[in-house]
Amino acid sequence: MPQPGVDVPDRRGRTGLDQVGRDLDRNPDVIVRDVRVLTSNWYVTRATTFDYRHADGRWTTEERETYDRGDGATILLYDVDARTVVLTRQFRFPAYVNEHPDGLLIETAAGLLDADDPETAIRREAEEETGLRVGEVEHVFDVYMSPGSVTERLHFFAAPYLRGDVAAGARAGLADEGEDIEVLELDLDDALDRIGRDIVDAKTIMLLQWAVLRGPFRG
Repeated sequence: MPQPGVDVPDRRGRTGLDQVGRDLDRNPDVIVRDVRVLTSNWYVTRATTFDYRHADGRWTTEERETYDRGDGATILLYDVDARTVVLTRQFRFPAYVNEHPDGLLIETAAGLLDADDPETAIRREAEEETGLRVGEVEHVFDVYMSPGSVTERLHFFAAPYLRGDVAAGARAGLADEGEDIEVLELDLDDALDRIGRDIVDAKTIMLLQWAVLRGPFRG
């Protein structure tokens, strides 16, 4: 039977998804032997078999599953004079199913790149999720968020905004994608104090800490 995403188009019109990674040769200690597509619904899960040479010279054959959802971008919006930041709160089922009390996570605005470059994508996502049009942005760093299984590389940005531009009780998001996002304007010290309590999203914690260690609120 033809497999969607391999022999015939999947729901996103893709084929040949089992070819990804087969030509990797940057590391002479890794030889890819086989790639199988396990699922190709919207994102792609693959099982890759490869030979790996250890530090003592031994070769072993390993299999790893990877979850490919594409790369993404995230941004911290800040007002230095007011000492505030703009975050969002939305429901995240994966967190909810893994013991988060209600699944409503406080986060920096973020989204997948799709076909855009990182800066274009984060401007789009910031406006969709906060209602704010972003001016000049600063690229902060790029991070692999869960390298044991997820291929995603996340591009981190920061940009200023003006405190008066956020309406109290504002909501945003694309209704046709099921998004229902609460826009939050928080005092910086309040946001920092919430880390580990009700701010438990990695990208958000990283950007808040960057902001006070190396970013606009340092010193």
